[in-house]
Amino acid sequence: MKKILTISSNPEVLETVKNAVFTFSKYFDGEYLWETTQIITYINYELPELKILDYTSEDTDCETILATINADPWLHYGGIIAVCATKGKKRTLEELQDSNILCVLTIEEFKENLERLLKLILANQQFIFHRGLQNDIGNEESGSFSFHNDLLDIHFYSSFLVAYLYNTSRISAQNRFNLQMALSELLNNALEHGNLEISFEEKTNWMMENGEIVSLIRKKAAEERFKDRKIKIQYTLNDNYCTFTITDDGNGFDWRKYTEKNDELDEEPNTELHGRGIQLSKGVIGKLTYNEKGNEVTLRIKSQKDASNNIPVAMRSFETVTFKDKDVIFRENEKSNDLYFIVSGKYAVYSGRKLVSILTPNDMFIGEMAFLLNDRRSATVLASGNCRLIKIPKIDFLDMIKKNPHYGIFLSKMLSQRLYNQTHQTITLKKQLMELKK
Repeated sequence: MKKILTISSNPEVLETVKNAVFTFSKYFDGEYLWETTQIITYINYELPELKILDYTSEDTDCETILATINADPWLHYGGIIAVCATKGKKRTLEELQDSNILCVLTIEEFKENLERLLKLILANQQFIFHRGLQNDIGNEESGSFSFHNDLLDIHFYSSFLVAYLYNTSRISAQNRFNLQMALSELLNNALEHGNLEISFEEKTNWMMENGEIVSLIRKKAAEERFKDRKIKIQYTLNDNYCTFTITDDGNGFDWRKYTEKNDELDEEPNTELHGRGIQLSKGVIGKLTYNEKGNEVTLRIKSQKDASNNIPVAMRSFETVTFKDKDVIFRENEKSNDLYFIVSGKYAVYSGRKLVSILTPNDMFIGEMAFLLNDRRSATVLASGNCRLIKIPKIDFLDMIKKNPHYGIFLSKMLSQRLYNQTHQTITLKKQLMELKK
């Protein structure tokens, strides 16, 4: 059961959420608060999976709440649906490129789309409801999504994919921004110029008359010849690259005209209302690959290796220690019980003289057993390559938990998840051995 925290005093927003929670009562519990200090305390203790942040609620300081969540990576879990009064405010919030915001909706869009949005969230919860428990993530993930011609779907999928990559430390902060921009541009191209066959001239004329493109997209999407067309995103995520392929059901286009170097265009940049999507995407990602028809584009970005984006703000004041290849972090049976947060690098764990595991930033901590049990070290840990750790003495960590109680909850859940994974692996191994004996 997931928790939805609705941060609002607006009756329209509250009624919409309560109706949706009733519809999805098997999956969601609702909580409704509006007082800023109470909300921050609740978030720290309860760690709700989904937050609905209502900027129309005059009694709530939404900026402070969003800043509190952004300041602490351990609160970057699930996501935020932001609600606002006007399209202008919506554009302002979207321009923040905030990795915690799944989508921004006006009140009318929110009332119309919340239940559909919750269906999307449930269908993709393996990406959205993660809390840094990345030790169970494999070396490679692949899959695909398919959806109709809807701007909400485009914003949702591009936002949660990029947030997932960043929160699992696959991409850096700079590449998070770059990838969000590139995916959004290419998905919009697939929708507008691919599936809906909106020409450059048609879009220009419509925007000059109406000042926006949304109404034209809805008009075109309702036409019989376009209504069944879809956009497909395929992804492959591994230690070296994050690769995305976007395919539409349109007739394609002459991509060479827009991707090959044109000195004249370089000298006089495009200053039109639109039409720079491909060039912008190339500028931030580097290389785009098209199929011959022009209805499929692939972009690839290098994966960030052995580094963490998720350093809790309260830990940043502690000493950061560096180690060179084969340096000893601590030895088996040693009396020390400091806890180490992994910033970067790989670490070889030996019991006796046997290598038992390799730790990376996905594992988050080194030395938690001696730390929690007040015991001697159960293994020897060596640095593999150049490494950085944050060293946290036990008494300081306990003080930190007093000030930030969700850290203790988080650590408990992380260790419980590790124990669950180890138990599951043991059971699977036993079953395999029993099958071999038959």
